[in-house]
Amino acid sequence: MSHAPIKFCRSCGSAVEYRHPPDGDERERAICVECETIHYQNPLNVVGTVPVWGDSGEFVLLCRRNIEPRWGKWTLPAGFMELGESTEEGAMRETREEAGANIELGDLITLMSVPDIGQVHMYFRARMRDTSLAPGPETIEARLFQQHEIPWDEIAFHTVRHTLEHYFDDRAKGQFGVHVFDIVHRRTTSPSPSPSG
Repeated sequence: MSHAPIKFCRSCGSAVEYRHPPDGDERERAICVECETIHYQNPLNVVGTVPVWGDSGEFVLLCRRNIEPRWGKWTLPAGFMELGESTEEGAMRETREEAGANIELGDLITLMSVPDIGQVHMYFRARMRDTSLAPGPETIEARLFQQHEIPWDEIAFHTVRHTLEHYFDDRAKGQFGVHVFDIVHRRTTSPSPSPSG
């Protein structure tokens, strides 16, 4: 199991044990030994944007991280969805919080399952309304890059790299699509850390 196991019941505080629920569920679940509450662990959703500027979207906005994991590395503005918000609302909020960018949200560009760390990442294209930026505390700096200027060796996460690659490939073709795929890393050590914010 790649995620921290549940140890105590969220309903009554008693210990839980992992076993198959009596309803025929094929997965082991954390079940309270006292009140029998079944606790499910589900993937977290990460939402973000590919903010672009220029007549043909030749400039992409990246943020240099001021938090761990991957402090000092470059990323697209993104983070975990909050309860009560849509994917679009979350992506716009993260862009405001991390870059202070004023954007118009576009279509989804990538939808990536990252089962090793129990996450689903969604990135939307976004057009910047102007070039004014006001990075928040999680960002060292926010800058616009053309494709040849992207610091590819300093990109924080695989999901960000893949999203940027798809954006520039689609832009070169003159046609944008939605790219849906999995990112799976076979490893014996703990999974790579994920973006937060």
